[in-house]
Amino acid sequence: MKIAFLSLALVGQPVPIPVADKVPVLNVEALCKATVENAKALGLTAVQIFSDCMKDEKQAQQQISTLWATSPSDVRNRCEGPASIEMQSYVELLTCLQAAFVSAHPELVPPRRSSKDRNKQ
Repeated sequence: MKIAFLSLALVGQPVPIPVADKVPVLNVEALCKATVENAKALGLTAVQIFSDCMKDEKQAQQQISTLWATSPSDVRNRCEGPASIEMQSYVELLTCLQAAFVSAHPELVPPRRSSKDRNKQ
């Protein structure tokens, strides 16, 4: 097995990293605690920041559970890395999955209306 990985590395081919069929488990509590610390450092009151952060992460996790199984493995690979290694954020993972979907299906995105059109209503 080591020889296969070594030979792939020598040839210059990327080694595929398998992606789980299940949504990755992320430590969002640590992210939200860090968000509170950052808010305190900026002189902001951090009373609801932790609970709001956890709520946002929980909602994103629920949305991801429906998108994950239908997302292609290359998209899951591309999105899971930064979200699980760097950020530990379901919001980050959801944003990446949604962006990949929009890129793959631009025809499903409704056209943006100009401010003139919005003001006519």
